Amino acid sequence: MLRRTLALVVTNVALGATLVVGAALPAAAAPAAIAPAAVTTLTYDDSAAAEFKTAVAQGVAIWNSSVTNVRIVKATAGQRVNIRVIADNGWPRATLGPVRATGSGTVWMGRLAVSQGYNVVRIAAHEFGHSLGLPDRRTGLCSDLMSGSSAPVSCANANPSAAERSRVQSNYAGFAVTRTQVTGRPVVIMDAA
Repeated sequence: MLRRTLALVVTNVALGATLVVGAALPAAAAPAAIAPAAVTTLTYDDSAAAEFKTAVAQGVAIWNSSVTNVRIVKATAGQRVNIRVIADNGWPRATLGPVRATGSGTVWMGRLAVSQGYNVVRIAAHEFGHSLGLPDRRTGLCSDLMSGSSAPVSCANANPSAAERSRVQSNYAGFAVTRTQVTGRPVVIMDAA
């Protein structure tokens, strides 16, 4: 006897898993475990970050606690570096990502913004947000990490909003084409006041 089974295929993009649910499963079979999504690991080098090393580590920790499918770790000796962090006297800026494990970018921790009173941990988290693929959004809201210098100088929020976290999750959920791949050259976002 030929038996037809209707199956429902459910794809969870956030988890990176596909689960097939149907009537053909034996009654005693346990549902298949959904495998965790692959995590992209990006390395950073702070050897040229000077006085910003602690703030950079705090900004990285904020991102690592905010998203699940990308991890930023300090590069070890001889390891390929994806993001170089450089202290300079200009305004903070970064190469716009998303930086992939095979790509590279730069974060410049500019002293000019710090001398004007901007929060150094917020700057670090904001610039790493660019490396993760987030453009500036000049909303003026302190609750938006990517509002950058459009938020008041007194703003110390270094945590990404739910929308910003979701966008980074989406950026690392597949094999999206980066701007570098499209144009052949990196795009640097200058965070001017």
